[in-house]
Amino acid sequence: MAGTATAAELPMQPTFPMYGVHKTTQDLRVWFPNYTGGLNGETFDYDFSDVADIIGADNDNDGYPEADWTLYKNGRLDFFSTDGPDQDANRVGSGWNIYKTVLSPGNIGGAKEADLVGVDKTGVLYSYLAYPNGTTTTRVRVGGGWNVYDQIAGQGDLTGDGKPDIVAKEKSTGYLYLYKGTGNWKAPFSSRTKIGQGWNAYDRLISVGDLNEDGKADLLARKPAGQLMRYYGTGLAATPFKAPTQIGTGYQAYNLL
Repeated sequence: MAGTATAAELPMQPTFPMYGVHKTTQDLRVWFPNYTGGLNGETFDYDFSDVADIIGADNDNDGYPEADWTLYKNGRLDFFSTDGPDQDANRVGSGWNIYKTVLSPGNIGGAKEADLVGVDKTGVLYSYLAYPNGTTTTRVRVGGGWNVYDQIAGQGDLTGDGKPDIVAKEKSTGYLYLYKGTGNWKAPFSSRTKIGQGWNAYDRLISVGDLNEDGKADLLARKPAGQLMRYYGTGLAATPFKAPTQIGTGYQAYNLL
């Protein structure tokens, strides 16, 4: 069909680590996907209690993260990339603690760099285009009402159209909704579609991209007792995820970022 990208033309699905700060020791734990659907962890013995989030970016579209934003609880946002001559973290800005959620679904605006979206404490969603050095454009208000969700996740394309998507869990009902990407950064997501129920069984949703190198973005979900569940992606908008599989326990000991 004219205008439809073939599989070979679609962007490569990225794969990202999962980060967590231990609630007692404040050490950073990084879990690296093993590309067969599991995770291998490594601990960094340093006080990371001031870190609110670490957000990976694949700006060269090779499927592997070479950059990340670090968001601190005091609102500072830094950017680090292994590409280029400057290997030091760059200060992006301050005041980002106005947001209760900040994430990078991927490239929402047409350039190759991953971009950012944030939901503020009143439930308004804003989008930012990012430059190669991690700095961003002035934010654009996308819309309100996002405070009905207690979890929002997404890194990569869930529906097979080459545009990054996100999912959101409605706290009052436990319903999971899909927001398909549009490619327009000023209105980056289409209207929501309900794709599941019973998701209040989880207290944390995390996207780390493609866990098993099948070209489809996947999702991780944690139960309050610490079980970590893996949802393989299907690439289909109507049913984006396969049935869950437990891949670990003990994750309640961490503030998963």
